[in-house]
Amino acid sequence: MADAAMILTEFGGDLVIRGFDLARDDGLETAVIISLFTDRRATAEQIPAELPPDDLRGYWGDLAGADMVSATGSLLWLLAREKQLPATLARAEQYCREALQWMVDDLIATRVVASAEYVGRGVMILTIDIYRPEGAAVRYQYNYEWSAQAAKRAA
Repeated sequence: MADAAMILTEFGGDLVIRGFDLARDDGLETAVIISLFTDRRATAEQIPAELPPDDLRGYWGDLAGADMVSATGSLLWLLAREKQLPATLARAEQYCREALQWMVDDLIATRVVASAEYVGRGVMILTIDIYRPEGAAVRYQYNYEWSAQAAKRAA
């Protein structure tokens, strides 16, 4: 089953147009982009002190009161004002694994490995390896830029 193809741009996710129609993604990239870069609803305890305590976010398509396990997206948005520390990288990796766990649960992947590294001031690279039940692992890499996240929050 194919999804509408999506790419990540400086403004967020964007659908790919081919001719007069939506392009198709027969792989996993669209699902990975949605899983990682949609803001998952946070609990009040997870909100950093410098953010409004009622800014819990969350994907509009999730059912109200649904359990956090089946929630769409990731908590990467909580890192927007964090310092570039090893602990921040560890949290980014954890948030990526949590956001993509559904692929293992739904038997789309046997395992998902996420790694994060700083490549410059305010820029983190997220590397995602998805091990399919058959075939080679698939790798995706994404920039996570603090300035872009801050601009998103201000809009």
